[in-house]
Amino acid sequence: MNAPVPTPSRADPTVEAVPGEALTVRIRRDDGFQTFTVARRPAQTILDVVTEIQRAQDPTLAYRFACRVGMCGSCAMTVNGRPRWTCRTRVAAVADDDGLTLEPLRNLPVIKDLAVDMEPFFAKWTAAHGAFEPGDAPPADFARVAPDSPARRAVDAGIECINCGVCYAACDVVTWNPDYLGPAALNRAWTLVNDVRDRGQEARLEAVSGDAGCQSCHTHMSCTEHCPKALAPTFAIAGLKRSTARSALKRLGVRHFRRSA
Repeated sequence: MNAPVPTPSRADPTVEAVPGEALTVRIRRDDGFQTFTVARRPAQTILDVVTEIQRAQDPTLAYRFACRVGMCGSCAMTVNGRPRWTCRTRVAAVADDDGLTLEPLRNLPVIKDLAVDMEPFFAKWTAAHGAFEPGDAPPADFARVAPDSPARRAVDAGIECINCGVCYAACDVVTWNPDYLGPAALNRAWTLVNDVRDRGQEARLEAVSGDAGCQSCHTHMSCTEHCPKALAPTFAIAGLKRSTARSALKRLGVRHFRRSA
């Protein structure tokens, strides 16, 4: 049996270019913008363009990618002013008369060129108590969550997040308030608040309250508009606002009862 012939990458210069068409690409580097020119190719993605530039024109260009198929989210950049996955964005869909302008994701420190430091993003995920805390149920009952229950449906609505950082880069509140936990971390907290197996609810709701938490969201919907997975972090944050308010009222009621007793 003959081995399958691998499909060539669209970043491969041997892939036939579109005759007579070139693409101008402006890339923000550490010392300002640098302009490159590449050939247009059929079904070309933004990641294909960056890869071709790095391989054929400037091997010092820094950027990040892994899966190339929209599963890891590591290739996210700012494309013509909008944060996107570059592996799933076709050049034909976003290039304008001036070509492409590529920049690193906003709201994150730049390591070099198009590569950003995701540490602040994941630090906020941790600050929002984004890790599952198992309860004391017997192991045999651990996974028994009714798929049609309201809590399970709430979890399902946000569980597909892959932490690409697109919503974080799009969030206006993060830009104004660098301490704000951000939509991805709060979306994760909401999925766990609705997980009936988790025992960390009280500490989690306290963690996502306050000036850096869910109440700081202005409901601009930027995170929901830009999410490549079509999730709705804005609605998750609204759920957290309700839950934290109920939790605060409950605590106030308990303290009032104790003082009155």
